[in-house]
Amino acid sequence: MAIIVKNMLDAKGRDVVTVGPDRTLLEVAEILNQKKIGAVVVTSMEGRIVGIFTERDLVRAIAGKGPGVLDQPVKSAMTTNVHRCKEETTVDELMGIMTGGRFRHVPVEKDGKLDGIVSIGDVVKSRIREVELEAEQMKAYIAG
Repeated sequence: MAIIVKNMLDAKGRDVVTVGPDRTLLEVAEILNQKKIGAVVVTSMEGRIVGIFTERDLVRAIAGKGPGVLDQPVKSAMTTNVHRCKEETTVDELMGIMTGGRFRHVPVEKDGKLDGIVSIGDVVKSRIREVELEAEQMKAYIAG
């Protein structure tokens, strides 16, 4: 049985750190540091995904425009072409999305609104658990 995003969210929770598009890059950098996370989802007042801001976006902004960019709003440096997935997305499909796009965080959308986020760490944990379950099943089958 294929593991789907819903299974991962049910196990880890659906909490997502979000920010509004007008927060400064410095404020968002402080949130990333404080929460020990690599990304925040930028949402509208209606809870719709308008962007994602990652550590890579922060580095790119500072390297391109210097430290003065930290006073700019996050909307000036966020990724606006956000790849999303649904609860029904399989882990294999998610790995393809992440590998193809070379990113480590994918927001989960339900009915047009943010419903969770999945990181590459979540995917790895899920795959490890899946392999462990298969090994247990094989051992049980062989032991008869």
